[in-house]
Amino acid sequence: MSVNRVIVRKGSIEEVVRLSNEIPEFDNPHGKEVYEDRLKSKKHLIAIAEVEGELAGFKVGYDKFGNTSLYTWMGGVLPKFRKMGVAKALADFQEQYAIEEGFGSVILKTRNRHKNMLHFALKFGFEIIEVEPRVESSENRILLKKQLK
Repeated sequence: MSVNRVIVRKGSIEEVVRLSNEIPEFDNPHGKEVYEDRLKSKKHLIAIAEVEGELAGFKVGYDKFGNTSLYTWMGGVLPKFRKMGVAKALADFQEQYAIEEGFGSVILKTRNRHKNMLHFALKFGFEIIEVEPRVESSENRILLKKQLK
């Protein structure tokens, strides 16, 4: 049995757009312009994961709030690379970046229907801090926060 090696590095908006178009949970993935607009003149990180040389996933975070919290805005792992530790490697890389850049916490928002993301966040130390109700409960937005050491 071979062990897949996950490598995480800083990446580009183009790589994120390419990956996001292959993630089935994204109904209407953002284009390059949305990423450029959201990240311009803000401290940010684009993390790209590779498994055996193939793009496997990404995580994009930035200083949305102008305080000590890094907002982890978008991220995902291609289906064929799930359950290989890719999401954890991306989260670890982002948390290390946050600590090095002086952030004290990481905040993320997800939807109630994204159960795998909720389970992942709770398993790795995030706590629910707010719920934004919607007409359909599956569309409720759930805000989670993790204090960094």
